[in-house]
Amino acid sequence: MLNNSNVPNKYKNVILQLIVIVQELSGKKNLNSRNSSKPPSQDGDRPRKEKTGSSGRKPGGQKKRTGVQLKPVGKPDKIEQIKVDKSKLPIGDYEDAGFRKRQVFDIVTRLVVTEYQAQIIKDSKGKRFFAEFPEHVTRPAQYGSSVKACSVYMSQFQMTPYKRMENFFHDQMDLNISAGSLFKFNKEAYTALEEFETTAKERLASSSRINVDETGININAKRHWLHTVCNDKWTYFYPHLKRGCVAIDEMGILAKFKGILCHDHWKPYYRYGPLHSLCNAHHLRELQWASDEDNQAWAAEMAQFLVKLNKKVKSAGGELSNKSQLYYRKKYRRIINDGLKECPLSVPKEKSAKRGRIKKSKSRNLLERLMKYESDVLRFMTNKCVPFTNNLAENDLRMTKVQQKISGCFRSEDGAFIFCRIRAYLITCRKNNVSPKKALLFLFNGKLPSFVNCQDKSSGDFGE
Repeated sequence: MLNNSNVPNKYKNVILQLIVIVQELSGKKNLNSRNSSKPPSQDGDRPRKEKTGSSGRKPGGQKKRTGVQLKPVGKPDKIEQIKVDKSKLPIGDYEDAGFRKRQVFDIVTRLVVTEYQAQIIKDSKGKRFFAEFPEHVTRPAQYGSSVKACSVYMSQFQMTPYKRMENFFHDQMDLNISAGSLFKFNKEAYTALEEFETTAKERLASSSRINVDETGININAKRHWLHTVCNDKWTYFYPHLKRGCVAIDEMGILAKFKGILCHDHWKPYYRYGPLHSLCNAHHLRELQWASDEDNQAWAAEMAQFLVKLNKKVKSAGGELSNKSQLYYRKKYRRIINDGLKECPLSVPKEKSAKRGRIKKSKSRNLLERLMKYESDVLRFMTNKCVPFTNNLAENDLRMTKVQQKISGCFRSEDGAFIFCRIRAYLITCRKNNVSPKKALLFLFNGKLPSFVNCQDKSSGDFGE
């Protein structure tokens, strides 16, 4: 259009760049959780989901499903026998023929106080000798490990505010625990987990693949960043004022890492690790935007290609053969080449009066990124341990956002570090099939689960 007009050449570049800027601004207005990294809570007036047609299946559980059903136990805690009222029966002789059984499951919440009585003896001269109290019994009256474990679980895992926890202990257990005591329990757990944190960092640094991500948090009304490093078995959190290499170096994990680093293309991550894998969930959202807002046919085709390739990789057991890899790489490159024709550079090759980099559209930037980082985008089809997305790291971080919504912010850096260490421990325990309640009972009884390679490898069983 501009080529056929009488607009002087010196103004053409300016006009073309203004068009790109207008397109960018209009595109930002249309960003949502489907086509960008914006969370669904920021979508504004979301349209109602259209009602889908009937699936034809009957209501309730379907055949061959793996369900969870309440089943009777072999040894109930309490038995109540119900006798037959013989006054309502016809006159005759009757004998006992057994019982029909039904069980009712209930919860009893009550305080249990254990008194330790250390014996005192004295000899003929009146000299007294005392039995030693257990090591953990240090005061005339104190809270036990179950109270501490329950408190830390509610505070750090369920993110219950201190005031509501005070109400819970008072109403349910007739215990008047102050907010100061609740904070002390958290700090005690934090101190006891120092060896766990050291082990977690060592295991992550030496693993073959890790996922990394970061999200903004508020500490004392100041913007900070919460970094996570994790894999299928371990999780580590680190709060810091900075987002980039300064914080990453202080963590002390990525600088030692020699495996595959999975992330969402945050540029500082490319300074660490020999191999990288990019999150394709982010690519699919960006491709959705390019297709919807820029009407890019190549973007829709690329999104379909990635989804189908992921299904193919899963059905192949997590890794494709060399022949299949070559086939899909050719297909990937063909889509990229189609995109280069459909989405050319916005500014012609003529010399522009303005110095600096050429302004590119969002779709063009995405296209060039997919072309430049082809191996990192497709690494999930070449290695079994590489996932299609970086959802593992994002899932570990997600509940931090809930904590921020509940509390508004961390009141201090100490509180943030306490939350991060305890939360990482509980998530790691869950990944290793140890429940949060059991993990905290281990901790407050001076032990750690057996999977943690610490000096004290013992693990007791304190019940579920």
